[in-house]
Amino acid sequence: MLLKRACDIAGALLALAVFALPMAAVALAVRATSKGPALYWSRRVGRGNRLFSMPKFRTMRIDTPVVATHLLGDAARHLTPIGSFLRKTSLDELPQLWCILKGDMSFVGPRPALFNQDDLIAARTAQNVHSLLPGLTGWAQVNGRDELAIPDKVALDAEYLERRSFLFDLRILGLTAIKVVGAVGVQH
Repeated sequence: MLLKRACDIAGALLALAVFALPMAAVALAVRATSKGPALYWSRRVGRGNRLFSMPKFRTMRIDTPVVATHLLGDAARHLTPIGSFLRKTSLDELPQLWCILKGDMSFVGPRPALFNQDDLIAARTAQNVHSLLPGLTGWAQVNGRDELAIPDKVALDAEYLERRSFLFDLRILGLTAIKVVGAVGVQH
């Protein structure tokens, strides 16, 4: 647990140093191409089902309903001009490094549910997945990402709970890099 936290802090600080300029450029691009702030703060469910605020670069218009992307119907019509690009490249996720530094998230764990995803929250709680710190990426992310049905996602999260280790986290981070480069499993 302490090793994972130390790696999270060191990794987040390193990533912030490497991505500081690209993050500033993304923030300016979001502001220049759409109305509203560069960051979107969403209420997410963390360890122990505690709510926390998670930032992302805004990829949706400011009048978009606060629901999971797959529930929007035609999500593409809600995207900002650069929203699809930010999602495909996962650049919209970079502000979550702040949550890793704060201790609300880890690099690897189940992706944090939206506050109103009651079915996902209940299923994770039943499997004790809620005891984990949510992650920037996770086992479910590299095995289907947004394309997974909730029971499949929870099963993979529960598998991560049982298998978690430093080496397994490294494997997930490596698979994440491959998926991000190929923009695999991203809903637009």
